[in-house]
Amino acid sequence: MRLVRETSPRLAVVMVLYVLADGVLPILALIALGRAVGKIPAAVTHGLGSASGHALLLALGIGTAAYTLSLLRNPAESLLSAYCAAAMSTGMQRRLASAVSAPEGVEHLEDPRVLDRLASASGELAASGPADAPMALASSVGDRLSGLLACVTLATFRWWVGLLFFAGWTAMRPPLRRMLAARATLVRQATPDLRHAWYYLGFSYRPEFAKETRLFGLGDWILARHRTAWLTGMSRPWRQLRHFQNRTLLFGLLVAGMYVIGAGALALAAYRHAVSGGTLAVMLPMFPSTMQVGGVSAADVSLEQMLASVPDLDAVISQLTASPVPGAADAAGLPVRAIRFEGLRYQYPGTERPVFEDLDLELTAGQSLGLVGINGAGKTTLVTLLARLREPGGGRITIDGVDVRELDARSWQRQVAVVYQDFTRYPLTARENVGFRDLDPRLCEQSIDQDAAEAAADRAGALDVIKGLPAGWDTICSPGYAGGTDLSGGQWQRIALARALYSVARGARVLVLDEPTAQLDVRAEAAFYSRFLELTAGLTTVVISHRFATVRRADRIAVLDGGQITELGSHDELLAAGGTYAEMFRLQAAQFQAARQ
Repeated sequence: MRLVRETSPRLAVVMVLYVLADGVLPILALIALGRAVGKIPAAVTHGLGSASGHALLLALGIGTAAYTLSLLRNPAESLLSAYCAAAMSTGMQRRLASAVSAPEGVEHLEDPRVLDRLASASGELAASGPADAPMALASSVGDRLSGLLACVTLATFRWWVGLLFFAGWTAMRPPLRRMLAARATLVRQATPDLRHAWYYLGFSYRPEFAKETRLFGLGDWILARHRTAWLTGMSRPWRQLRHFQNRTLLFGLLVAGMYVIGAGALALAAYRHAVSGGTLAVMLPMFPSTMQVGGVSAADVSLEQMLASVPDLDAVISQLTASPVPGAADAAGLPVRAIRFEGLRYQYPGTERPVFEDLDLELTAGQSLGLVGINGAGKTTLVTLLARLREPGGGRITIDGVDVRELDARSWQRQVAVVYQDFTRYPLTARENVGFRDLDPRLCEQSIDQDAAEAAADRAGALDVIKGLPAGWDTICSPGYAGGTDLSGGQWQRIALARALYSVARGARVLVLDEPTAQLDVRAEAAFYSRFLELTAGLTTVVISHRFATVRRADRIAVLDGGQITELGSHDELLAAGGTYAEMFRLQAAQFQAARQ
């Protein structure tokens, strides 16, 4: 109910009223109609105009009204369930999205434990998720109330009969619920296997997999892997459910004993004419109704599974929603003269060797630095550390002597503009794709500086691309939406570069280009080379590339090897030194020479 109150206080009040109606109306209808049955003989004898007839009509009226209202519970429950599920699902998804976006870095999105909890909390791995739990719980509480009232009604016949059924059902419910909770826990523990299962199933319908899935004929393989992963994850819960069924059969014998005793007492009283027909008509329906006070149904199985995900929701939110660092300085007003990596160490979780070990490097403000190294040397990782998307395991990064961890992370990240090698292709308008830095949550793209966006697109060579789209700047860059269109890899790379240049124009002071020409054609790449000095003039720039035609234009070049900077200097200086850089440059030059011949 806490989640319901936080989402909608009015919904919580409506649910309480529903619980009362769900618990009281069925029992009230049974009592009133049973009383009416008992008054039929007297009404027949004395007529409907007599006091007995009036009592019959009153009992029938109350019973009919209660029964009619009881019949309305199902449509009311369906409507309330749909509204509750929609409101809760939206609210919980927003909470999860807010929690996932709260950390400054990205390491939590690579943590299997966090991803497992996210999958469980969002309900994406089950038919029913936490959003369905409030209404299911309300229905369960209503059933418990009905069962309790049935026991109270039986107690008016014989106090010990009502107490027997209440005590019996109450004693049986806890062990059965513990078994259901244990099963729900096993399903939670199966989350890694279930995540794999859904990942395999995603191969069949996600666009990024569609081409190779069909070319390699992976349809049957995907379904087989999905089935294997799913069965592996659910094997233990299913075994536990069979154990639950066996235990339920044992409890069934105790239930049969209670009914024999209770029904026997009622039959004996009727045989001795110790109860009236009306009492008999009221008490008989109460026996099956008592089951609701402690019985366990398929709805309880689903409810336990829904509730089992709630701790994951709380854990994710509390784990990821961090408090701001007290006294963190605003990076926007900090003059940047030099950025230094001092004794830097970083190691990915679960790996044996560190990526960096005692790395030292300085970025001079207003100059460009080329960063080269073999695949896996850690070039992109160094950039994520610079942007505080990851935190170093040792050493520090300083800006004019100030440890970057003493700065407000969000403020510093807005000072860094990056064109990633694996840049994201957002299914949004071209204007939004370029002007992300200035998107206002209230005004959306209206807050974007159109002149700055066009200037950035022009410098990146993307302006003609955007103007050639069906709706220009307002075209959605995805064929999966009405009026949208797809772009080639090279066109997307130009827009990604325009995005970074727009950020620089709007205040970012560090530009990072990670393989900026990887998807450009020969002419576009040559144009980028010729404009490199213009694009990076006056900016603190880091250029990562395997193409030395780009790197050689940087003011300085650093070679990253074995977790450390092994060479540092200008292009000519490194060639003269005859080290790793010179060897790599000559190998690439020889390949281009051979290709030209």
